[in-house]
Amino acid sequence: MQQKRPVTVLVAPLDWGLGHATRCIPIIHELIRQGVRVKIAAGSGQKNMLEMEFPQLEFLDIPEFKIRYKKGIFLKWGLIFRIPALLRQIKRENKWLEEIVRLSAIDAVISDSRYGLFHKGLFCVFITHQLNIQSGWVPFSSPRGRSRFAGAVGGQINRIILKWNYKYISKFSSCWVPDLEGSLSVAGILSHPPVVPPFPVKYIGILSRFERPDKKDSKNMLLILISGPEPQRSYFENILFSQLPGIKMETVVVRGLPGSGVPVPFIQEGIKIYNHLSTDQLNSLINESAFIIARSGYSTIMDLVHLKKNAILVPTPGQTEQEYLGFYMQEKKWMYCLSQKNFNLGKALKVFQQFELGSPELPGSLLKEVIEDFIAKISLQN
Repeated sequence: MQQKRPVTVLVAPLDWGLGHATRCIPIIHELIRQGVRVKIAAGSGQKNMLEMEFPQLEFLDIPEFKIRYKKGIFLKWGLIFRIPALLRQIKRENKWLEEIVRLSAIDAVISDSRYGLFHKGLFCVFITHQLNIQSGWVPFSSPRGRSRFAGAVGGQINRIILKWNYKYISKFSSCWVPDLEGSLSVAGILSHPPVVPPFPVKYIGILSRFERPDKKDSKNMLLILISGPEPQRSYFENILFSQLPGIKMETVVVRGLPGSGVPVPFIQEGIKIYNHLSTDQLNSLINESAFIIARSGYSTIMDLVHLKKNAILVPTPGQTEQEYLGFYMQEKKWMYCLSQKNFNLGKALKVFQQFELGSPELPGSLLKEVIEDFIAKISLQN
């Protein structure tokens, strides 16, 4: 009798920053643990990082959609102007997948926010924490400060975006939401839409590649995690580098530039700067640091919440998702949020120490059961 080949799954994170790739790491580890053959499709930045984590796996090049966040508003007008480019990218991704399936034996696809990676002959999963994408037209805080007109227009734009989002996710077999339901939700309204989706949705819990130590022992050290798309990554880095000489504290900066070959600058003794660190190295630094400054990207927030670490969050300007998440984390008193505009490192650290913050008690990982169910469904389809 011919031996049955292992289930083969293609995992493909979106190339908007490193967050989509990092949150796929625990998924890939669990797939491998359960005997799945994994192939990874990633853009250049994600590929450099993921190859460090999984040197034994096969990597495929995939069409990239490199986005740049300029100064000023991104989503209010930028998303509208980018719709044609987004639609072209979806077509490119879908055509690419058709060719990969024709040439390779693939049983399923796990797409982290790549809308074009659906296929009628495969079990395809779409990962997103943004079922309910926010346009930025409706303020996140109390509605009393806005006009009825702004509220009405913003609400209508959000409904249009929701309908568009559901239309494309509906092309997939299932949607995985990396979050928890109820009061422990980390994504808030982003993952809990006002309208029930017309496709299968599974909340798969908080995803993190890091491990929490048995003994919590933070030292008086500042860890700065710089990440995200250009040019805002560099803008924020320049602000921090200009202010770091005034901070009398051991400091480590991780620039979020895997495999770039960019020279590492020197500021002064006591400040260590790295372009990128391995998962184990970064895991240790986060656990050891009493002070952490980071973007309010969702993957970063999931890591911090999982490790029970509070931080100063600085949203990427104009990125509505991060602006909402920063506001939401501060509202829940899990993090402290500040704008990049007029950011003052010294003042931020002082206020952070006075701000009363807590950490939620989260349930254990759900990934083992999620992947078991995923493999069972693939087997039924095949």
